[in-house]
Amino acid sequence: MNKVRFGIIGMGNQGTYYANLLKDGKIDNGILVGVCDNNPNKLKFAKEKFEQVENTRFYDNYLNMLDDNVCDAILVETPHYQHPEIVIDCLKRGIHVICDKPAGVYTKQVKEMNEAASKSKSLFTMMFNQRTNCVYRKMKEMIEQGLLGELQRVTWIITDWYRTQSYYDNGSWRATWSGEGGGVLINQCPHQIDLIQWILGEMPIKVTSFCQYGKWHDIEVEDDVTAYFEYKNGASGVFITTTGEAPGTNRLEISGSKGKLLSEDGNLIFYQNEIDSIENCKVSQKGFDKPKCNKINVELDGNNPQHVGIINNFANAILGLEELFIKGQEGINGVELMNAIELSGWKNSKVVSLPIDEDEYLEILNEKRKHSRLKVSDDSIVMDTNGTFGSK
Repeated sequence: MNKVRFGIIGMGNQGTYYANLLKDGKIDNGILVGVCDNNPNKLKFAKEKFEQVENTRFYDNYLNMLDDNVCDAILVETPHYQHPEIVIDCLKRGIHVICDKPAGVYTKQVKEMNEAASKSKSLFTMMFNQRTNCVYRKMKEMIEQGLLGELQRVTWIITDWYRTQSYYDNGSWRATWSGEGGGVLINQCPHQIDLIQWILGEMPIKVTSFCQYGKWHDIEVEDDVTAYFEYKNGASGVFITTTGEAPGTNRLEISGSKGKLLSEDGNLIFYQNEIDSIENCKVSQKGFDKPKCNKINVELDGNNPQHVGIINNFANAILGLEELFIKGQEGINGVELMNAIELSGWKNSKVVSLPIDEDEYLEILNEKRKHSRLKVSDDSIVMDTNGTFGSK
């Protein structure tokens, strides 16, 4: 094959964005050949926008598109609960698949998806576009090189997700337990929750969270969260997020015995200790003898291709031109951490150990889904998300 033939399932905000990337030639070795949405109005909108793209077909049932054998690869852009089922249907047919975040709503369904992936020869990746950001790649590299020493603390304040009530009202599934499975954690923050474990190279072993539901909006799910992490070496972490705060902050700080990394406003600063702080504590005979520190503006390669980078890598990997950047099975880590934060919130901030009790999680979630508040909304509205991603 010369070009990878892509189909898109779900023509909402994100699906439309990806279709435009393919239409405009932003994917070097990919073309758009299939579009699917079960909402007649969205499908009509998609036809009007993309019918001029040569050889593109339109479907109201994704299984029909998969079985027509017109697609080599699929982008899954549906509500979260549907992600694992659709990915499995693709893999069973030998179709390569990119799943948008999150991998699923709860770990049990993600494990089923990963099992299908392990049995398939098709490629499977997650749309973790933030892993392409030069800042986060460099942080991970420096930690792997041991430049921070012993991990002591990680703090991420990610509060620049401001959303209006109109945002939540434009989809009947949005911000409901039955339709979305959560709020700011599962919609806005999957990238940061993935990154925090990817950059550090480990998951916390315990989580305590304080979740507030509908604090800033007329919704039933969480829109304000503060979570506390405990790591196996005794290090701690704090993760703060909301969709109700403006102006917000996006500041990631990782402290170790050899110094501190600070990421904010697209910059990366390394505060490098001249002596390891733990060692200094043991040997210094002066009570206030803080290690001397050098402030270094870390040089970055400047590459931050985001969604385009993930899709280009995926297409090239299918064609055997490069290695796959992200294995789709890695998506379960973020879901596990999201579930732990959510479960602690549901249990009045009780400490939750990882791995979580996934049966307990699903039981509580299903009870919330049973009583979930239905919304009346025009699900045919498609918002332009171009330029809203930033570097988050």
